[in-house]
Amino acid sequence: MASIFSTVLISLCILSSPFLSNANAHTKLGFTTDLIHRDSPKSPFYKPTETSSQRLRNAIRRSVNHVVHFSSKDASVDSPQTEITSNRGEYLMNISLGTPPFPIMAIADTGSDLLWTQCKPCDDCYTQNDPLFDPKASSTYKDFSCSSSQCSALGNQASCSTEDNTCSYSMSYGDHSYTNGNVAADTLTLGSTNNRPVQLKNVIIGCGHNNNGTFNKEGSGIVGLGGGPVSLISQLGESIDGKFSYCLIPLSSENGKTSNINFGTSAVVSGTGAVSTPLITKSRETFYYLTLASISVGSKNIKFPVSDPGSGEGEGNIIIDSGTTLTMLPTTFYSELEDAVASSIDAERQNDPESPLSLCYSATANLKVPVITMHFDGADVKLDSSNSFVQLSEELVCFAFRGSEDLAIYGNLSQMNFLVGYDTVSKTVSFKPADCAKM
Repeated sequence: MASIFSTVLISLCILSSPFLSNANAHTKLGFTTDLIHRDSPKSPFYKPTETSSQRLRNAIRRSVNHVVHFSSKDASVDSPQTEITSNRGEYLMNISLGTPPFPIMAIADTGSDLLWTQCKPCDDCYTQNDPLFDPKASSTYKDFSCSSSQCSALGNQASCSTEDNTCSYSMSYGDHSYTNGNVAADTLTLGSTNNRPVQLKNVIIGCGHNNNGTFNKEGSGIVGLGGGPVSLISQLGESIDGKFSYCLIPLSSENGKTSNINFGTSAVVSGTGAVSTPLITKSRETFYYLTLASISVGSKNIKFPVSDPGSGEGEGNIIIDSGTTLTMLPTTFYSELEDAVASSIDAERQNDPESPLSLCYSATANLKVPVITMHFDGADVKLDSSNSFVQLSEELVCFAFRGSEDLAIYGNLSQMNFLVGYDTVSKTVSFKPADCAKM
C-alpha cells in the first residue's frame, strides 16, 4: 500500500454531502479501484491450503448467514475505481485514512452506510492483525459536536456525550456484531488503477472504540456503499454524479486478476447489451431495491408472487447486493423455480447433506442446464450457466439459488461477468454482459 500512496495525489473537497464544503462544486471525478474477493490470493483471508471447492462451500455458508444482515440489521434505522476484497461480506477495499495516509483493509458493503474503522484507544475491540488507526496521529482528523448536522445525519444511531459535547454513534448488525465510537471527519485516500490515488477531504467516518462480534482479525472496518446519507456514495454525491459500478470476476478465474469498482465518469454502463431497471427507494434507504417480475427457465415463465397485483406491492421486492453469494428467493417461489429447473435437466439428482443447496447433480454427468433469465422491470438479464450453477466439488454441481423465509436478495454469483452500474440520481441499475477479467 505504501508505494501506491507515494505517487501524486488528486485532491478533492467533497461537495456532494449537504454537510461539507462545496468549494469545488463543479469538479467531476472518474476513477477505478480494485475489488478483491476474500478468497483471492491478494486477500489477507486467503488460505492456500483450501481447495477451490472448499472456498466456494465456505462462501455459500457465509451467504446463508449473511441474510440476517439485511432482515434485522440495526433496528434503529428504518469516477474513482478502488480495490475490494471479501470479509464478512465477500469483498474488501484497500483504503487509507488520515494525514499522513494510514492504510486500512475494510469490507466493501453495499448493505451498510457508515465508513468506520477500529481506533485507538480501543476500550473493547475485536482482535485485528493490522495496527489500529490513531486519530491523534492524523493532522486532518476532527470529532463532530452534538449540534452538528453530521451528527444529526445518523439519526437514532447517534448519541451525545454531555461531558465534552462530542457526537457518538452506535450501530448493531443482525448477527449481533456492533460498533460504537466517535462521529468524525478525516481525509480518505482511495487507490486508483492508474496509480493516481484520489484524496477526499472531510469524509464522515466512525472512529470505533468499542467493536465486537463476528468481525475477522484480518479486516479493520467497513466501507459503507449503501444508499443512506452518510455512505461513501452519498458523500461523493455530485462529484461522481451519483454513479458507481463494478465488474465481478468469476470465482473460478485463476488468472490473478481482481474485480474493479468504478466511480463517476468511469462508472457509466451503456452500449450494446446494456439494460436498465428502476432503483426503488424504501424507508430503509441503505439497501438497493429492484423489482423482479418473473424468472424464465427456458420457455417457462414463473411470476414473482404478489398478493395484491393492483396495489404496487410488488415494487422493490428484491435487494441487489455484492456481499451475498447466493441469490435468495421467497420459499414458495423458489420451490416452483427449482421444480422447473429440475424438470428440464435429464439427469439424476444427487444429495449433499453438507450443502445448503438443494438441487445438485453429479459433476461427471453430461449436464445440459436450461437458460435462466431474470425479468426485472424493464430489463431482461440472461444468465450464463456459471451464474446459475456452481461446482461444489469434483463430484457435485448445484443450483446457485436458495429459498429464504426472510427476503429476496440478488447475489454476486448471478452478477459475475456483468458490468453492474448504479445511478442514484436517475434511480436506475444497469446490467451489461462483460468479460470482467479483461476489464
